Amino acid sequence: MFANIIFWIGYVALWAAVVRYDIHMFQHNSYRVERYARWYRGGCNIFRPMVIAAFAIIMPFLKEWMTVATAVMMFSLAWDEFRTTYKKPLVYTMRVWRMIATAALLTMAIIAAAIYFIPAYAPEIALAMLVLPVVMLLANFVNKPLEAAISRWYYNDAKRILRSMPDLKIIGVTGSFGKTSTKHYLYRILSEKYNVLMTPGNFNTTLGVIRTVREHLKPHHQVFIVEMGAKQLGDIKEICDLVHPQIGIVTAVGEMHLETFLSVENVRRTKFELIDALPEKGLAVVNMDSEHIASKVIDHHSVLVGYGVKNHDADYRAVNINYSNSATSFDVDCQGDIREGYSTHLLGRGNILNLLAAVAVADHLGVSEAQQKRAMRQIEQIEHRLSTKRTLGGVTIIDDAYNSNPTGANMALEVLSSFSRPKGARRIVVTPGFVELGARQAELNHELGKAMAQACDIAIVVNRTNRDYITSGLREQGFPEEQIFQTDTFAEASALLTQKLQAGDVILYENDLPDSFK
Repeated sequence: MFANIIFWIGYVALWAAVVRYDIHMFQHNSYRVERYARWYRGGCNIFRPMVIAAFAIIMPFLKEWMTVATAVMMFSLAWDEFRTTYKKPLVYTMRVWRMIATAALLTMAIIAAAIYFIPAYAPEIALAMLVLPVVMLLANFVNKPLEAAISRWYYNDAKRILRSMPDLKIIGVTGSFGKTSTKHYLYRILSEKYNVLMTPGNFNTTLGVIRTVREHLKPHHQVFIVEMGAKQLGDIKEICDLVHPQIGIVTAVGEMHLETFLSVENVRRTKFELIDALPEKGLAVVNMDSEHIASKVIDHHSVLVGYGVKNHDADYRAVNINYSNSATSFDVDCQGDIREGYSTHLLGRGNILNLLAAVAVADHLGVSEAQQKRAMRQIEQIEHRLSTKRTLGGVTIIDDAYNSNPTGANMALEVLSSFSRPKGARRIVVTPGFVELGARQAELNHELGKAMAQACDIAIVVNRTNRDYITSGLREQGFPEEQIFQTDTFAEASALLTQKLQAGDVILYENDLPDSFK
């Protein structure tokens, strides 16, 4: 009897940990079963389900003292999960709480039925439910009609709020990369003249935009900047159908989320859903340095403005660029009219492109050149997006952890290469590479390794997902074997750096895989 009580207490702890983790990863995958299934097949940690499955199989043969040992093991697994810190923690929304409640009721019903009909096998059935994410998926299935009804109500309420503000200027920002930075820079520059709201954080899905409208949009706002993310065709159109933007910015088209998009052409079609949604007198602002944008024939009724650094046909082009460790200065060539004296604390060609997009929109909305320059000088670096800081030990850190695409990584390596440093100081890259690139993942991570070999003196490859691809690229370029290091986690990489760093070193943290990848 005592052993049974201990077992079920341990089971409750393990159930809470397992279901929370499963819901967390489901949230990571936007509550979409097909995306979750793809992740589960290729990215989940199989250690926990294997241990639980083993206990479920041997439970009928365990003596009472071994049942207590099983409970102790369940407590251990639960404790390990609850003390794990995630880079992107579970957000306890009302949807999450509803799913937890439904999962608990379903679990209790199944266990109660097992105890009533086949009591000898109730523990095994209870454990079997935790081997696979059955409880979470079943709870999602049961809740689906309710969630759909709630989502419709929220959607219609957001539309009602937007209809009540006919003079609101709505700007959509999308792209394979650069959209979050562009959103922030545009917000700062337009705030010189207007009362501006932007979607916070990574609220770049339809549900995130709905939440922003319902919770943050007020009658005094004059401009609403909407970041629009996508992982499959139709995602941008869905947001545009809600907000109806008058201005659209496409920052880049690149090889992102190819596991769901399948091709770069599908990525481009999805990003240009924003341009297609613009009205007749709308403004389309596109990055002409992005190969897959420049090669597209854009036949649209909106006013089209291109920007770039390398593309000489761009309407807005940055020229006379000068980099230093603390600032970047440049002039803006606007169809032959040279505007001098733009300056920013931001680093890298990618950030100049993002600022040019903001300048184009600011011109369209009547923000003066003086206001633009003043705002640009005051723009602060965005954490984890090519931001820099200097440690007390004299080490410079370039943090590009939120960048997860090949083009952006090459721009970050450009910054690393151009960084001045004392004689004898080393350039170090710490990266796990890129994911969700489909059939091209191996090739593009191999190319990353080759590019790193030209830009750094020490390479630290984190995580096992892309380890072989990156290191093969490094070795192909003759990178010294003794300067290649491999770690399973960023914590191990940090411990390694602690041993090796010296004053003057420059470290680039390039990408940081989400917790769903090992």
